[in-house]
Amino acid sequence: MDIMTDQGKPPILKTGTTTVGLVTGDAVILGADRKATMGYQVASKETKKILQLDDHLAFTMAGLAGDGQALDRYMKAEVNLYRFREEKRITVKAAAHLLSNLLYYRRFYPYYVQLILGGYDTKPQLFTLDAAGSVQDETEYTATGSGSPYAYGVLENDYKKGLTTEQGKQLVAKAIVAATKRDIASGGRGIDVVVITKHGVTQLSENEISALMK
Repeated sequence: MDIMTDQGKPPILKTGTTTVGLVTGDAVILGADRKATMGYQVASKETKKILQLDDHLAFTMAGLAGDGQALDRYMKAEVNLYRFREEKRITVKAAAHLLSNLLYYRRFYPYYVQLILGGYDTKPQLFTLDAAGSVQDETEYTATGSGSPYAYGVLENDYKKGLTTEQGKQLVAKAIVAATKRDIASGGRGIDVVVITKHGVTQLSENEISALMK
């Protein structure tokens, strides 16, 4: 995640970050590092890159911090309007396509982001979106940002269908930690991990994350 401008000019695209998402038997697990950069300067070591949209829905962001935060505001407003109008919460797939439409309409002046959207309605679901609004088919695991090649190496080797939620949390942490050891734009003070089940969205505590990282 990057916060970068050049003497009053429009923001320059940077993609330094590592975010990971995967599906277990009964949950979606999202993880991200915490470093935000301004060129070669570390602007923040505690940036939040996992944003909750509803009680069953969250997304991770890689790219420009301001663009990701703007999309977070728009999506929260649309999700709340849907709940008010339809008297039910939006499905995960519908939220993915809504987010895709927001990105597509701005494709010529894009939000410089790459997003992972995950949630639980009738089952755990995971989608990846790019700056042009492309939404990939539902996937079992994914990673974004400059550290994603290193994270994918861990995911490709260790991911298996039917992982338990505990195994999934450990794998997400392992993938992000592997990326922070080789990608200079990823890191910060620890990582963030969010678990989404039929019971809602839960962010792991610092003690839980410390245990995972060991």
